[in-house]
Amino acid sequence: MPTAELAGIVEGHGDALSLPILMRRIAEVVDPGLGIKVTTVIRTPRSKLVKPGELERVVELAARKLARPAAILLLLDADTDCPAELGSSLLHRARTQRGDLPIAAVLAKHEFENWFIAAAESLRGRRGLPQDLTAPQDPESIEAAKAWLSTRMPRHNPYSETIDQPALTAQFNLEMARRSGSFDKLHREIERLLDAVTIP
Repeated sequence: MPTAELAGIVEGHGDALSLPILMRRIAEVVDPGLGIKVTTVIRTPRSKLVKPGELERVVELAARKLARPAAILLLLDADTDCPAELGSSLLHRARTQRGDLPIAAVLAKHEFENWFIAAAESLRGRRGLPQDLTAPQDPESIEAAKAWLSTRMPRHNPYSETIDQPALTAQFNLEMARRSGSFDKLHREIERLLDAVTIP
């Protein structure tokens, strides 16, 4: 069986739990026969990662945990920043640190949870979400995606990053989520990384 090894760099507890699930799901779409190993996911606050030297330190730490060949994916929320601009800057820094490894940087616009909103119809009835849940015309226009989900969940059980994010990551429709430009980029970047590091 072909195998591929990946590491992730994220900012939140929910992201750290969810990214391996998402990597494996996308790998299953790309190549159902591919065995994927997520060696490590390093969580570092976004406020630190954007500072000079910190991203480089974390990239080096991730690289040292990997066998060869392997790749690193940096996944952050763009929040109010431009995903393309900040993503390009972070990618340049990461590649300058470890140009010997395939590396990708993807920023969700605005939050990871915007991808759930893009695939809202596939999450009807899940985690307390309503049976008539419908994605807005522009899922990436929702600046407070976590709050959008919480207001549609039972009042006594609002959205939890550490509980609901991994669960919804395992359930949302990946193809529907590609309505979101940033998720489409993530899908393409993971596919590219897998292609670069797959061992026959």
